[in-house]
Amino acid sequence: MTLFQSPEEGWQLYTSAQAPDGKCICTAVIPAQSTCSRDGRSRELRQLMEKVQNVSQSMEVLELRTYRDLQYVRGMETLMRSLDARLRAADGSLSAKSFQELKDRMAELLPLSSVLEQYKADTRTIVRLREEVRNLSGSLAAIQEEMGAYGYEDLQQRVMALEARLHACAQKLGCGKLTGVSNPITIRAMGSRFGSWMTDTMAPSADSRVWYMDGYYKGRRVLEFRTLGDFIKGQNFIQHLLPQPWAGTGHVVYNGSLFYNKYQSNVVVKYHFRSRSVLVQRNLPGAGYNNTFPYSWGGFSDMDFMVDESGLWAVYTTNQNAGNIVVSRLDPHTLEVVRSWDTGYPKRSAGEAFMICGVLYVTNSHLAGAKVYFAYFTNTSSYEYTDVPFHNQYSHISMLDYNPRERALYTWNNGHQVLYNVTLFHVISTAGDP
Repeated sequence: MTLFQSPEEGWQLYTSAQAPDGKCICTAVIPAQSTCSRDGRSRELRQLMEKVQNVSQSMEVLELRTYRDLQYVRGMETLMRSLDARLRAADGSLSAKSFQELKDRMAELLPLSSVLEQYKADTRTIVRLREEVRNLSGSLAAIQEEMGAYGYEDLQQRVMALEARLHACAQKLGCGKLTGVSNPITIRAMGSRFGSWMTDTMAPSADSRVWYMDGYYKGRRVLEFRTLGDFIKGQNFIQHLLPQPWAGTGHVVYNGSLFYNKYQSNVVVKYHFRSRSVLVQRNLPGAGYNNTFPYSWGGFSDMDFMVDESGLWAVYTTNQNAGNIVVSRLDPHTLEVVRSWDTGYPKRSAGEAFMICGVLYVTNSHLAGAKVYFAYFTNTSSYEYTDVPFHNQYSHISMLDYNPRERALYTWNNGHQVLYNVTLFHVISTAGDP
């Protein structure tokens, strides 16, 4: 993320993301003009403009996040049409077996019709929202140019309505079932074979700090980079020295604090970066530690902390669960276990794991040829075996974490810091579904 600044005008431009088609998604931030600072009405107007800019910014992020989902849906629609055309043109030219196979395939795809229609409607909604934001921005700019406040109350209501609609749209499209993982994007090659790196999933979009922790045991040094661009260049960072060393690579930064496993214990530590102090630490009842129940690659990876759209999680196992993966929802303030699930999947057979929308996804290996092989749904306490390809470019993954703010997987792969985009398919329940 690169910062450009004009001394004369004070414009700032952050390159915030890259769409799958190669286009850059950018955000412009324009400082308030000092000539209006004494006018209370103008100050309110500027605040309104900032809110509209925030809505516009969120629209861009929403479009980026749903791009792959919509591509997947369009592909399914094409497949359905192709199968339907083949069925209509068959006229006895197909064997009974081939005809039945086509009918069975079509029957499998028919439930997707309601999902396809809903996605089309959601796309139209996003287009209308974007047009409303554009019109509203133009109206605000015209009013600001005249230095008046005509129509302010009406504009304020329109802004509030847009924010509410955008929030509802984002909530609706934000979660879904994992259907694809992109090719890897290498951010940097830095450090040893094992480690972890992350951003704060709860931070506002303008906060792009990166935290870096090299090694998998006895480490205490955490580097905090100001931006992703600084991380790539290896500049502009500060150092935090943890009071207790860490074990494994399953750390996570959540709402300004680092959550990690204290070395040679089953203690969870919450370290607050701003105050540079431990806010709370607590034993995770029965959790194995010190390489008792690690992932297949070892590395003291007994306890893995994760954050998704619904909060903070711990993935580990116990003797009582016979080495099978346990998923526990944690209270981020007290670190108490809110609820636990026994997935039935042996942790030593897992390469790595991550949470998305309350679902635990497990890879079957940390080496080349891995795939997302198993999914456990905490909302229904059920599981299924999956087959989602996962390109392991550097052959040895020792950290894999999902960031819901960016809908991306952060990975430490044999000394390389790597990102993957994910595609989530939003399944819409129809009447009569449980």
